[in-house]
Amino acid sequence: MSQVETFATLPMWAGFIGFVLIVLALDLYVLGGRHAHRVSSREALSWVLAWMALATLFGGLLWWFLDASLGRAVAHQKVLEFFTGYLIELSLSVDNMFVFSLIFGYFAVPLELQRRVLLYGVLGAIVMRVSMILAGVWLLSQFSWLFYVFGAFLVATGARMLAKADHAPDIARNPLVRFLRSSMRITKDYHGESFFVRIGGLRYATPMFVVLLMIEASDAVFAVDSIPAIFAVTTDPFLVFTSNIFAILGLRAMYFLLADMRERFRYLKHGLAAVLIVVGGKMLAAPWFHVPVQWSLGAVGLILLASVGASMILPGRTAANAARSKAKASKTGDPP
Repeated sequence: MSQVETFATLPMWAGFIGFVLIVLALDLYVLGGRHAHRVSSREALSWVLAWMALATLFGGLLWWFLDASLGRAVAHQKVLEFFTGYLIELSLSVDNMFVFSLIFGYFAVPLELQRRVLLYGVLGAIVMRVSMILAGVWLLSQFSWLFYVFGAFLVATGARMLAKADHAPDIARNPLVRFLRSSMRITKDYHGESFFVRIGGLRYATPMFVVLLMIEASDAVFAVDSIPAIFAVTTDPFLVFTSNIFAILGLRAMYFLLADMRERFRYLKHGLAAVLIVVGGKMLAAPWFHVPVQWSLGAVGLILLASVGASMILPGRTAANAARSKAKASKTGDPP
Protein backbone atom coordinates (compact mmCIF):
# COMPACT_ATOMS: atom_id res chain seq x y z
CA MET A 1 0.00 0.00 0.00
CA SER A 2 1.26 3.47 -0.91
CA GLN A 3 1.86 6.09 1.75
CA VAL A 4 -0.56 8.95 2.21
CA GLU A 5 1.02 11.88 0.37
CA THR A 6 0.05 14.50 -2.17
CA PHE A 7 1.62 16.54 -4.96
CA ALA A 8 -0.79 19.42 -4.34
CA THR A 9 0.53 22.68 -2.92
CA LEU A 10 -1.37 25.01 -0.62
CA PRO A 11 -2.23 27.40 -3.50
CA MET A 12 -3.73 24.43 -5.43
CA TRP A 13 -5.95 23.54 -2.47
CA ALA A 14 -6.96 27.17 -2.01
CA GLY A 15 -7.62 27.60 -5.73
CA PHE A 16 -9.87 24.55 -5.97
CA ILE A 17 -11.81 25.43 -2.82
CA GLY A 18 -12.22 28.97 -4.18
CA PHE A 19 -13.54 27.53 -7.45
CA VAL A 20 -16.12 25.45 -5.57
CA LEU A 21 -17.28 28.45 -3.53
CA ILE A 22 -17.61 30.59 -6.66
CA VAL A 23 -19.63 27.90 -8.45
CA LEU A 24 -21.98 27.47 -5.49
CA ALA A 25 -22.40 31.26 -5.17
CA LEU A 26 -23.25 31.50 -8.88
CA ASP A 27 -25.80 28.72 -8.53
CA LEU A 28 -27.37 30.27 -5.45
CA TYR A 29 -27.37 33.98 -6.34
CA VAL A 30 -27.11 34.22 -10.14
CA LEU A 31 -28.51 31.08 -11.78
CA GLY A 32 -31.76 30.83 -9.85
CA GLY A 33 -30.81 28.44 -7.05
CA ARG A 34 -32.80 30.50 -4.54
CA HIS A 35 -35.98 30.49 -6.62
CA ALA A 36 -38.32 27.52 -6.73
CA HIS A 37 -38.94 26.18 -10.22
CA ARG A 38 -39.34 22.88 -12.00
CA VAL A 39 -36.15 21.62 -13.61
CA SER A 40 -36.77 20.34 -17.12
CA SER A 41 -34.93 17.37 -18.61
CA ARG A 42 -33.26 19.73 -21.07
CA GLU A 43 -31.97 22.00 -18.29
CA ALA A 44 -30.80 18.98 -16.28
CA LEU A 45 -28.97 17.50 -19.29
CA SER A 46 -27.25 20.83 -19.93
CA TRP A 47 -25.99 20.94 -16.34
CA VAL A 48 -24.87 17.30 -16.38
CA LEU A 49 -22.81 17.93 -19.53
CA ALA A 50 -21.45 21.17 -18.06
CA TRP A 51 -20.24 19.44 -14.88
CA MET A 52 -18.69 16.59 -16.84
CA ALA A 53 -16.95 19.12 -19.10
CA LEU A 54 -15.57 20.95 -16.06
CA ALA A 55 -14.29 17.68 -14.58
CA THR A 56 -12.65 16.82 -17.92
CA LEU A 57 -11.11 20.30 -18.15
CA PHE A 58 -9.78 19.95 -14.61
CA GLY A 59 -8.22 16.60 -15.51
CA GLY A 60 -6.58 18.19 -18.56
CA LEU A 61 -5.19 21.09 -16.54
CA LEU A 62 -3.96 18.65 -13.90
CA TRP A 63 -2.12 16.61 -16.57
CA TRP A 64 -0.56 19.77 -18.02
CA PHE A 65 0.68 20.90 -14.58
CA LEU A 66 2.05 17.50 -13.58
CA ASP A 67 3.67 16.91 -16.98
CA ALA A 68 5.58 20.18 -16.63
CA SER A 69 6.52 19.75 -12.98
CA LEU A 70 6.87 16.01 -12.24
CA GLY A 71 7.09 14.33 -15.64
CA ARG A 72 4.78 12.59 -18.08
CA ALA A 73 4.67 9.25 -16.25
CA VAL A 74 3.44 10.89 -13.05
CA ALA A 75 0.97 13.01 -15.03
CA HIS A 76 -0.54 9.93 -16.69
CA GLN A 77 -0.76 8.06 -13.37
CA LYS A 78 -2.35 10.85 -11.35
CA VAL A 79 -4.86 11.85 -14.01
CA LEU A 80 -5.90 8.21 -14.41
CA GLU A 81 -6.41 8.05 -10.66
CA PHE A 82 -8.53 11.22 -10.77
CA PHE A 83 -10.81 10.00 -13.57
CA THR A 84 -11.14 6.50 -12.07
CA GLY A 85 -12.08 7.99 -8.72
CA TYR A 86 -14.50 10.38 -10.41
CA LEU A 87 -16.19 7.54 -12.30
CA ILE A 88 -16.52 5.46 -9.12
CA GLU A 89 -17.98 8.36 -7.15
CA LEU A 90 -20.32 9.34 -9.98
CA SER A 91 -21.59 5.77 -10.39
CA LEU A 92 -22.17 5.30 -6.66
CA SER A 93 -24.07 8.60 -6.57
CA VAL A 94 -26.64 7.10 -8.96
CA ASP A 95 -27.88 4.80 -6.20
CA ASN A 96 -28.10 7.80 -3.90
CA MET A 97 -30.24 9.60 -6.50
CA PHE A 98 -32.71 6.74 -6.52
CA VAL A 99 -32.97 7.03 -2.74
CA PHE A 100 -33.64 10.77 -3.17
CA SER A 101 -36.42 9.86 -5.60
CA LEU A 102 -38.03 7.54 -3.03
CA ILE A 103 -37.81 10.22 -0.32
CA PHE A 104 -39.38 12.88 -2.54
CA GLY A 105 -42.09 10.46 -3.64
CA TYR A 106 -42.94 9.33 -0.10
CA PHE A 107 -43.24 12.92 1.17
CA ALA A 108 -44.92 14.12 -2.05
CA VAL A 109 -42.47 16.99 -2.44
CA PRO A 110 -43.66 19.35 -5.21
CA LEU A 111 -41.31 19.37 -8.21
CA GLU A 112 -40.62 23.09 -7.90
CA LEU A 113 -39.37 22.66 -4.32
CA GLN A 114 -36.98 19.74 -4.94
CA ARG A 115 -34.16 21.82 -6.42
CA ARG A 116 -33.77 23.97 -3.30
CA VAL A 117 -33.67 20.96 -0.97
CA LEU A 118 -31.02 19.30 -3.13
CA LEU A 119 -28.93 22.47 -3.07
CA TYR A 120 -28.82 22.33 0.73
CA GLY A 121 -28.11 18.62 0.41
CA VAL A 122 -25.08 19.37 -1.77
CA LEU A 123 -23.76 21.90 0.74
CA GLY A 124 -24.17 19.42 3.58
CA ALA A 125 -22.57 16.64 1.52
CA ILE A 126 -19.50 18.78 0.85
CA VAL A 127 -19.03 19.48 4.56
CA MET A 128 -19.47 15.79 5.46
CA ARG A 129 -17.21 14.67 2.64
CA VAL A 130 -14.38 17.01 3.67
CA SER A 131 -14.64 15.79 7.27
CA MET A 132 -14.61 12.12 6.26
CA ILE A 133 -11.74 12.54 3.81
CA LEU A 134 -9.60 14.29 6.42
CA ALA A 135 -10.47 11.59 8.98
CA GLY A 136 -9.74 8.81 6.48
CA VAL A 137 -6.42 10.28 5.42
CA TRP A 138 -5.35 10.75 9.03
CA LEU A 139 -6.39 7.21 10.00
CA LEU A 140 -4.54 5.66 7.04
CA SER A 141 -1.43 7.67 7.84
CA GLN A 142 -1.51 6.41 11.44
CA PHE A 143 -2.81 2.87 10.95
CA SER A 144 -1.95 1.42 7.54
CA TRP A 145 -3.80 -1.83 8.32
CA LEU A 146 -7.09 0.09 8.11
CA PHE A 147 -6.65 -0.01 4.33
CA TYR A 148 -7.62 -3.70 4.48
CA VAL A 149 -10.46 -2.99 6.91
CA PHE A 150 -11.84 -0.57 4.32
CA GLY A 151 -11.51 -3.29 1.69
CA ALA A 152 -13.40 -5.84 3.78
CA PHE A 153 -16.07 -3.23 4.54
CA LEU A 154 -16.59 -2.54 0.82
CA VAL A 155 -16.89 -6.25 0.00
CA ALA A 156 -19.45 -6.70 2.79
CA THR A 157 -21.34 -3.57 1.71
CA GLY A 158 -21.39 -4.73 -1.91
CA ALA A 159 -22.66 -8.19 -0.91
CA ARG A 160 -25.40 -6.63 1.23
CA MET A 161 -26.39 -4.27 -1.59
CA LEU A 162 -26.51 -7.21 -4.03
CA ALA A 163 -28.75 -9.19 -1.68
CA LYS A 164 -31.16 -6.26 -1.31
CA ALA A 165 -30.92 -4.95 -4.87
CA ASP A 166 -34.56 -5.76 -5.63
CA HIS A 167 -35.94 -4.25 -2.42
CA ALA A 168 -36.72 -0.54 -2.04
CA PRO A 169 -36.11 0.97 1.42
CA ASP A 170 -39.22 1.47 3.55
CA ILE A 171 -39.22 5.21 4.28
CA ALA A 172 -42.10 4.90 6.76
CA ARG A 173 -40.02 2.58 8.96
CA ASN A 174 -36.90 4.73 8.82
CA PRO A 175 -35.75 5.42 12.41
CA LEU A 176 -35.10 9.11 11.68
CA VAL A 177 -38.61 9.62 10.28
CA ARG A 178 -40.21 7.85 13.24
CA PHE A 179 -38.12 9.87 15.73
CA LEU A 180 -38.97 13.22 14.11
CA ARG A 181 -42.67 12.41 13.97
CA SER A 182 -42.71 11.43 17.63
CA SER A 183 -40.62 14.35 18.93
CA MET A 184 -41.64 17.38 16.81
CA ARG A 185 -44.76 19.23 15.75
CA ILE A 186 -44.90 18.81 11.98
CA THR A 187 -47.45 20.41 9.67
CA LYS A 188 -49.36 18.25 7.21
CA ASP A 189 -48.90 20.66 4.29
CA TYR A 190 -45.90 22.40 2.74
CA HIS A 191 -45.47 26.13 3.31
CA GLY A 192 -43.44 27.04 0.25
CA GLU A 193 -39.73 26.54 0.90
CA SER A 194 -40.01 27.23 4.65
CA PHE A 195 -38.57 24.69 7.05
CA PHE A 196 -40.40 26.14 10.08
CA VAL A 197 -43.63 28.11 10.52
CA ARG A 198 -45.58 29.59 13.43
CA ILE A 199 -49.20 28.50 13.83
CA GLY A 200 -51.25 29.75 16.78
CA GLY A 201 -48.10 31.02 18.45
CA LEU A 202 -46.44 27.59 18.27
CA ARG A 203 -43.41 26.72 16.15
CA TYR A 204 -43.96 23.86 13.70
CA ALA A 205 -41.55 22.08 11.40
CA THR A 206 -42.78 21.56 7.86
CA PRO A 207 -42.40 18.34 5.86
CA MET A 208 -39.63 20.18 3.99
CA PHE A 209 -37.46 20.08 7.13
CA VAL A 210 -37.98 16.31 7.50
CA VAL A 211 -37.10 15.83 3.83
CA LEU A 212 -33.92 17.89 4.24
CA LEU A 213 -32.77 15.78 7.20
CA MET A 214 -33.52 12.59 5.26
CA ILE A 215 -31.46 13.86 2.30
CA GLU A 216 -28.55 14.75 4.59
CA ALA A 217 -28.75 11.34 6.29
CA SER A 218 -28.71 9.66 2.88
CA ASP A 219 -25.65 11.72 1.93
CA ALA A 220 -23.90 10.57 5.11
CA VAL A 221 -24.59 6.89 4.37
CA PHE A 222 -23.42 7.40 0.79
CA ALA A 223 -20.19 9.01 1.99
CA VAL A 224 -19.44 6.09 4.31
CA ASP A 225 -19.50 3.78 1.26
CA SER A 226 -17.84 6.06 -1.29
CA ILE A 227 -14.86 7.40 0.65
CA PRO A 228 -13.30 3.95 1.29
CA ALA A 229 -13.99 3.05 -2.35
CA ILE A 230 -11.85 5.83 -3.75
CA PHE A 231 -9.00 5.03 -1.35
CA ALA A 232 -8.71 1.80 -3.35
CA VAL A 233 -7.68 3.93 -6.34
CA THR A 234 -5.59 6.64 -4.71
CA THR A 235 -4.59 7.78 -1.25
CA ASP A 236 -3.66 11.26 -2.48
CA PRO A 237 -5.96 13.56 -0.44
CA PHE A 238 -6.17 16.13 -3.25
CA LEU A 239 -7.35 13.57 -5.81
CA VAL A 240 -9.77 12.02 -3.32
CA PHE A 241 -11.21 15.44 -2.53
CA THR A 242 -11.46 16.80 -6.08
CA SER A 243 -13.01 13.66 -7.59
CA ASN A 244 -15.59 13.55 -4.78
CA ILE A 245 -16.47 17.22 -5.11
CA PHE A 246 -16.95 17.04 -8.88
CA ALA A 247 -19.26 14.04 -8.42
CA ILE A 248 -21.25 15.89 -5.71
CA LEU A 249 -21.57 19.10 -7.72
CA GLY A 250 -23.14 17.19 -10.59
CA LEU A 251 -25.43 15.19 -8.32
CA ARG A 252 -28.45 17.51 -8.44
CA ALA A 253 -28.49 17.81 -12.23
CA MET A 254 -28.11 14.06 -12.64
CA TYR A 255 -30.98 13.48 -10.22
CA PHE A 256 -33.39 15.54 -12.31
CA LEU A 257 -32.18 13.74 -15.43
CA LEU A 258 -32.32 10.15 -14.16
CA ALA A 259 -34.57 10.02 -11.09
CA ASP A 260 -37.60 8.86 -13.07
CA MET A 261 -35.64 6.05 -14.71
CA ARG A 262 -35.26 3.87 -11.61
CA GLU A 263 -37.32 1.04 -13.09
CA ARG A 264 -35.63 1.33 -16.47
CA PHE A 265 -32.17 0.89 -14.91
CA ARG A 266 -33.33 -1.97 -12.68
CA TYR A 267 -29.99 -3.85 -12.88
CA LEU A 268 -27.81 -0.83 -12.23
CA LYS A 269 -27.86 -1.43 -8.47
CA HIS A 270 -26.50 -4.93 -9.10
CA GLY A 271 -23.68 -3.32 -11.09
CA LEU A 272 -22.93 -0.83 -8.32
CA ALA A 273 -22.78 -3.68 -5.81
CA ALA A 274 -20.33 -5.48 -8.11
CA VAL A 275 -18.21 -2.30 -8.31
CA LEU A 276 -17.95 -2.16 -4.51
CA ILE A 277 -17.01 -5.86 -4.33
CA VAL A 278 -14.35 -5.50 -7.06
CA VAL A 279 -12.89 -2.35 -5.48
CA GLY A 280 -12.87 -3.92 -2.02
CA GLY A 281 -11.28 -7.07 -3.42
CA LYS A 282 -8.57 -4.94 -5.04
CA MET A 283 -7.75 -3.43 -1.65
CA LEU A 284 -7.61 -6.84 0.06
CA ALA A 285 -5.40 -8.30 -2.69
CA ALA A 286 -2.94 -5.39 -2.63
CA PRO A 287 -0.18 -7.25 -0.67
CA TRP A 288 -0.04 -10.02 -3.29
CA PHE A 289 -1.25 -8.50 -6.54
CA HIS A 290 -1.00 -4.93 -7.82
CA VAL A 291 -3.90 -3.88 -10.04
CA PRO A 292 -2.95 -0.99 -12.37
CA VAL A 293 -5.25 2.02 -12.25
CA GLN A 294 -6.21 1.64 -15.91
CA TRP A 295 -7.44 -1.89 -15.15
CA SER A 296 -9.61 -0.51 -12.33
CA LEU A 297 -10.99 2.16 -14.65
CA GLY A 298 -11.75 -0.42 -17.34
CA ALA A 299 -13.34 -2.86 -14.88
CA VAL A 300 -15.63 -0.20 -13.39
CA GLY A 301 -16.61 1.03 -16.84
CA LEU A 302 -17.37 -2.48 -18.12
CA ILE A 303 -19.46 -3.37 -15.06
CA LEU A 304 -21.54 -0.23 -15.39
CA LEU A 305 -22.02 -0.70 -19.15
CA ALA A 306 -23.00 -4.34 -18.60
CA SER A 307 -25.58 -3.43 -15.93
CA VAL A 308 -27.08 -0.68 -18.10
CA GLY A 309 -27.12 -3.02 -21.11
CA ALA A 310 -28.80 -5.76 -19.09
CA SER A 311 -31.43 -3.26 -17.94
CA MET A 312 -32.21 -2.38 -21.55
CA ILE A 313 -32.24 -5.95 -22.90
CA LEU A 314 -33.47 -8.25 -20.13
CA PRO A 315 -37.01 -7.97 -18.76
CA GLY A 316 -37.11 -7.34 -15.02
CA ARG A 317 -39.44 -9.00 -12.57
CA THR A 318 -41.35 -5.78 -12.04
CA ALA A 319 -41.99 -5.32 -15.75
CA ALA A 320 -42.88 -9.00 -16.21
CA ASN A 321 -45.31 -8.95 -13.30
CA ALA A 322 -46.93 -5.77 -14.62
CA ALA A 323 -47.34 -7.34 -18.04
CA ARG A 324 -48.93 -10.49 -16.57
CA SER A 325 -51.25 -8.39 -14.41
CA LYS A 326 -52.33 -6.34 -17.42
CA ALA A 327 -52.96 -9.47 -19.51
CA LYS A 328 -54.99 -11.05 -16.71
CA ALA A 329 -57.03 -7.87 -16.27
CA SER A 330 -57.84 -7.74 -19.99
CA LYS A 331 -59.24 -11.28 -19.80
CA THR A 332 -61.32 -10.79 -16.68
CA GLY A 333 -62.39 -7.22 -17.35
CA ASP A 334 -61.07 -6.07 -13.95
CA PRO A 335 -58.75 -3.06 -13.59
CA PRO A 336 -55.03 -4.04 -13.38
